[in-house]
Amino acid sequence: MPLGNCPILSPRSLLPGAGVRGQRLPLPDPPLPLPHPSRPRGVRPGRRRNHTGGRVEHPLLTELERAIAEGNDARAEETALQAGAALGNSLLPVLREWQNSPERDRRWWAARTLAAVGTPKAVEGLLAALQDPDPDVRACAVVGLAALRPAEAVGPLVARLSDPSACVARLAADALARIGAPAVPALIAALQEGDTVTRIGAARALSIIGPEEAVPALCAALDDPSALVTYYAEEALDKMGVGMVFFEP
Repeated sequence: MPLGNCPILSPRSLLPGAGVRGQRLPLPDPPLPLPHPSRPRGVRPGRRRNHTGGRVEHPLLTELERAIAEGNDARAEETALQAGAALGNSLLPVLREWQNSPERDRRWWAARTLAAVGTPKAVEGLLAALQDPDPDVRACAVVGLAALRPAEAVGPLVARLSDPSACVARLAADALARIGAPAVPALIAALQEGDTVTRIGAARALSIIGPEEAVPALCAALDDPSALVTYYAEEALDKMGVGMVFFEP
């Protein structure tokens, strides 16, 4: 199922003088198996060096921070996936620090790495990232939630249907469509009660899911003042075969 037409950009690709434009950083679903990372001498597999303050120290984290600082997005992407799989929740204290950073770049990579961690605690961090002031960070969080599909993300994602960024709003609709059945009641309510932008996103998501329980709301939406709401409602009903008339040959 597509995640919209707007690319998820590394923040560095948007900075003045950046050499990479529109770089897509995909979220594997499910994550691909990863090779065991290299480790320093004297550290056995699975051992993590934890210093004061509970901040995990690990060669993968060091490599990730170096790649981010150097602007090597491809290496940072690869390392974020490896670190999320290998270190899990032990990364969360560091990622919380990054989420509170004044640097957009750091906050974006926090959201990206939280998606790679993928645990319930990491989902909490992604939900918090939906409130980030930067639309690229919010978009990254939405795509992460779309890959993980947690039911608790439904309400916050419905709220993003009216995001000031059209890209974030579209990605939120796609994420809700990926979550599927657990999102249907909230999408029906949004279609019936939301503002115009919210109704458009809700109708679009419902047209992808195609739930029978949404038929009454979709039929009512055929009279919506928004042409886009009407379009997606018609598309959803057509996909479900509602209103089709068959004639005997």
